[in-house]
Amino acid sequence: MTTVKTLLGLPGLRLRPRAGADLLDRPVTRIYVTELPDPGRYLSAGELVLSGLLWWRRPGDAEPFVAALARAGAAALAASGADSGDIPGDVVEACERHRMPLLEVPADLSFSVITEQVVLALAAASESARKRLQAAADAPVETLLESASAELGLPCWVLSGLGRVVAGASPLPVPAAEVVRRYAAKESGPLTVVPVEGRHAVPWLVAAGGPLSTAQAELAEELAGLVGVTRARAAAPEAEVPGEARVVALRTEGSDESRDVLRELLPDGRLLESVGDTSYAATALVPSTTELSTVEPLLRASRILCGVGDPAPRDEARDVAAYALAVAARRPGRVSVVPAGEVDVHRLLVAGAPDGLRAALRRRVLGPLLEYDAEQHTDLVHTVRVFLECSGSPTRAAKALHVHVNTLRYRIGRAGELLGADLTEFTDQLDVYLALRAGDQAG
Repeated sequence: MTTVKTLLGLPGLRLRPRAGADLLDRPVTRIYVTELPDPGRYLSAGELVLSGLLWWRRPGDAEPFVAALARAGAAALAASGADSGDIPGDVVEACERHRMPLLEVPADLSFSVITEQVVLALAAASESARKRLQAAADAPVETLLESASAELGLPCWVLSGLGRVVAGASPLPVPAAEVVRRYAAKESGPLTVVPVEGRHAVPWLVAAGGPLSTAQAELAEELAGLVGVTRARAAAPEAEVPGEARVVALRTEGSDESRDVLRELLPDGRLLESVGDTSYAATALVPSTTELSTVEPLLRASRILCGVGDPAPRDEARDVAAYALAVAARRPGRVSVVPAGEVDVHRLLVAGAPDGLRAALRRRVLGPLLEYDAEQHTDLVHTVRVFLECSGSPTRAAKALHVHVNTLRYRIGRAGELLGADLTEFTDQLDVYLALRAGDQAG
């Protein structure tokens, strides 16, 4: 890494510190020459600002100039004397006040020589940094980040497209999900984001804590490439599935990304099988709707659906997860996660039946009643539904339908005749209710 102190040691420049002698460890990323009274809009962090002070005319002129450098995070000001040949005290005082290192340039030294030597020093430092980073290629991601952060002079993190921090030596200044959202939307933010190389449905991202110079950006891309190699090499070993396990079923509609998403979503899990756009994994974790919503914009899938089973013997747990997934598929939205505990038993049973079986069940049980309603323009199906949802209570059902209880009893009796069922008997009530629910799940 090139610092202000590095520039003091460059042969032939003869730079001399005049202010900020305790700040010479600041990293230098590029050089910028200016004679503007207020160059703030053109400055970037880490720049060595080179000026002949042609903008300085009287005491007070230094304040806006140096303040602009400080706000932009410039590394230092290298200046040659104005008309008098010496740096005005006003400039020295402003640099001390704003804690801006000030380097005096000899009057006989051309700015072109300074620029050439600084550019060469930055290029050499960048090449050395890349070599040092490549030397750590076999190290864990955390070690790669430590090395890259030291070379860049900025904190670095590796983020998952699911909105979690994979590695980082310090707390992320903004939520990881927000960084991913901005990246997916191609929005700028306080961090510079570089995608990690590799063929994964769920990408990883390298985030650096600030804007980068060209050399820094090249180093960040080098880091991203090395992290990609490390990720590909560090495939998690598959553990034995215990006697009981929680099974997660994940579907990425319209794409084959479910396997990769599950592997990233459930690092502790063991993939059980993949069929088309759906994969199953045994895991101790419960997937988060937030994580799936974060990664959804980065995938090709039109929807992400997830069913989560309860801990149970593996085959049983897989069936429950499949039922919960079927319920998720019938819910609106681009992301739907349904834990088995959120679904009533009868819903799980109905959801697990194929569409054709549900339609056949509805026709067989409710057919006469559906035909009667269509011919007579009545709504006995609705009456029966309300009656059953009121636990077979004529009084409660009549109140819910705003009819007299005798009217309700007559309608239920007529419906029972059409169905060939006794709607006061539990088993008949159960068959009819499941047929009604099968109609709700169809389509």
